[in-house]
Amino acid sequence: MSFFSNIFNKKDGSDIRMSDPFINPIKVEFHSHLIHGVDDGSQTLEHTLDVLKIYAEMGYEKVITTPHVMSDYYKNGPENVLPKVDEIRKGLTERNIQIQFEAAAEYMVDEGLEDKIKNNETLLTFGGNNKYILIELPFMTEPRNFKKVTFDLFMAGYKPVLAHPERYLYYSIKKKDFEEIADRGILLQANILSMVGYYSKQVEKAVEYLIENKLINFVGSDLHHIKHADIIKNDAFNTKLYRKAVSLDLLNNTL
Repeated sequence: MSFFSNIFNKKDGSDIRMSDPFINPIKVEFHSHLIHGVDDGSQTLEHTLDVLKIYAEMGYEKVITTPHVMSDYYKNGPENVLPKVDEIRKGLTERNIQIQFEAAAEYMVDEGLEDKIKNNETLLTFGGNNKYILIELPFMTEPRNFKKVTFDLFMAGYKPVLAHPERYLYYSIKKKDFEEIADRGILLQANILSMVGYYSKQVEKAVEYLIENKLINFVGSDLHHIKHADIIKNDAFNTKLYRKAVSLDLLNNTL
């Protein structure tokens, strides 16, 4: 029985009491934008290190950051991401910030990703031999190639993880689509910020549905700047929705 089960006794989190002492059981954070200067996240090394210091203070032991990869906008890959990982690790050592740091990527499901799979290009994955790959969709319309791309990823030996499904308008309205996606073997990652109503009430209701139906496999911050870190530190851990989420059998700590 897990540490969290010992506290709350039930894995569905139905008897969570906010007055009970809480220690965040998630030690591995993934899905953030901390490779400086490559996307709409951190723009400087100092900002990245400041955020990682907050993560360490919150009790995280590892951060796996995931810069955007979009064929028409963010043309990132191992060649420009991995050298900056080394730079960030050096900064962590110099500032004595005790946290492990790795990088994968967040791939937009577009024609560019189709081409990368077809051409057997090196993709930035996480979870070692599990070859998890974080993918995202446009917020307003499901792309026509979603099923094809995920099928091709499976055939190539990858395990797709869909980032923040609760934020896609077309799914948050028709919540039963979440089950169909999970039934196809696609893993789901919910944003911690969604659980505090950061994006909208509709998004909060959608993530609540995912948690109540035990459909999420990972939680992640989707952190872009230090304000997000402050919200997570000061607000998210004190919500019943987050505590219920982390009472599930999540995979974060296996990474």
